[in-house]
Amino acid sequence: MRVGVLDVLGPPARRPVDVGYQVLITKQYASITPQAISVWCRRMGHSVHYATYYGVGRPDRLLPDDLDVVFVSCYTQVSHLAYALAKIYRAAGVRTVIGGPHARAFPVDCLRFFDLVVGECDPELIADIIAGQFDPGSIVTSEQPFDDVPTVEERMPEIRASAFFLGRRPLMLSAVPMLASTGCPYRCDFCIDWNSTYRPLSADRLAADLRYLSTHLPGRLVVFHDPNFAVKFDEVFATLEAQPAAGRPPYIIESSLTVLRGDRPRRLRETNCAMVAPGVESWTDYSNKAGVGRTAGVQKVEKVAAHFAELAENVPYLQANFMFGLDTDQGDEPVELTKRFMDLAPFAFPTINIPVPFGGTPLHRDLTSSGRILTEMPFSFYYAPYLVTTIKNYDPVTYYEKLVDLYSHASSPQMLRRRLAGTTHRAIRHVHRARTAGFRADVRSFRHILGMLRSDPAFLAFHEGRSSSLPEYYRRLGDRMLGRYTELLSPADRTPDLSPAPTPQAATIPLTIEPRATQLSPFPPPDLSGR
Repeated sequence: MRVGVLDVLGPPARRPVDVGYQVLITKQYASITPQAISVWCRRMGHSVHYATYYGVGRPDRLLPDDLDVVFVSCYTQVSHLAYALAKIYRAAGVRTVIGGPHARAFPVDCLRFFDLVVGECDPELIADIIAGQFDPGSIVTSEQPFDDVPTVEERMPEIRASAFFLGRRPLMLSAVPMLASTGCPYRCDFCIDWNSTYRPLSADRLAADLRYLSTHLPGRLVVFHDPNFAVKFDEVFATLEAQPAAGRPPYIIESSLTVLRGDRPRRLRETNCAMVAPGVESWTDYSNKAGVGRTAGVQKVEKVAAHFAELAENVPYLQANFMFGLDTDQGDEPVELTKRFMDLAPFAFPTINIPVPFGGTPLHRDLTSSGRILTEMPFSFYYAPYLVTTIKNYDPVTYYEKLVDLYSHASSPQMLRRRLAGTTHRAIRHVHRARTAGFRADVRSFRHILGMLRSDPAFLAFHEGRSSSLPEYYRRLGDRMLGRYTELLSPADRTPDLSPAPTPQAATIPLTIEPRATQLSPFPPPDLSGR
């Protein structure tokens, strides 16, 4: 069989400045599962063609025309591009399969455009799909996530294609994606991994990958895609510490502060950890992840800032992940506390995320039951700076005013000076400048939306949930996002079907739907963690 695997990482670049960012940064977001599927199919003896699309060029030309089946993975933000490509492939008689974060979140909507939708997968399920064991219009899933992660050596054709320049030479930021575990023990209601089981993967496989990297790609950055790295800390770090010190690659992780206590920051330094991105989320909730018990408010800020200061003594780059707009947020306090954290810990670059109701999460369920999801908003806008829900304790104007306040504080000249003064690492200084510039661009986006909320009654009515008529602004912007593929999706195609997915009863769940006209890098992609 001729098999195509396409990992869609970003929308088509619309401005010259986007091209540089997507070539250097977005290109490195390649996911492990599409690479694993490519390896599994190659093991089975099929002719496999793997590619990633990061916003440059034409995605419909990345794979051969005469495929038998194509597997597509994407985030929700770029799902409309994936839908347009599915129409092209189906018109050519190719069997289309979608998986990844968007397929897990909104499988019913995906069935309008793809023959099969995959939840979890393993080699056996992929073999059955290629063999044609499932009828078109089916949602299929393996009983549990795969634990057969192909080695880095096996994935080298995919890593070269996704991360290297022209598939040949590594770039300065070329990264190797790896997994030490799957799932997460926490139950954050906004996260797509909220109901996953934490499962450590083979320590022998991890050790073999580290040895291979030391010999064949020395010094190359490793990005662990674990939702929560090293929950079983001693077991994972026994493997990392067993590698010769001179051959330990720099690596990036996302973990919780609860995990990174005691002498563990020192062990991060000794194993060459380059970046940690803990999730703080809120000053009134999720304190179990921050390791502060029931502490909240100012006391939580001070404890968390002190913990970050300890990490900063051992890890060159820190990122702190926050949510703003949760139902527990109200008044000025969340904004002022986050600004206080920035002042206490300027060395930790903050990401301030807008709640996005990804399907299958408790957040989506609760907002659906209370009628607070803007159901006409296309999936292209399920990421910042756009708001796809009504916020419980803020009207849209007030909410965007506070976002402007937060982002302005984070990107102020004074804050940038403090960040630059806190490091002598040249690359990190460049990252601070680049991210600050990105935040200032975000402020301009927030102010633009804020201006429309203040001046356009229909726009405000839509965001207050009083009108279901999608503003023309989003229609035009959606067209620009799709570029040359705009004509392939009608306005009805872009209106999401938010119907809940069926509850799995077995390894495969047939569901036929009649077609109808209806997320670590210092620059984290949308949806990677469900934020």
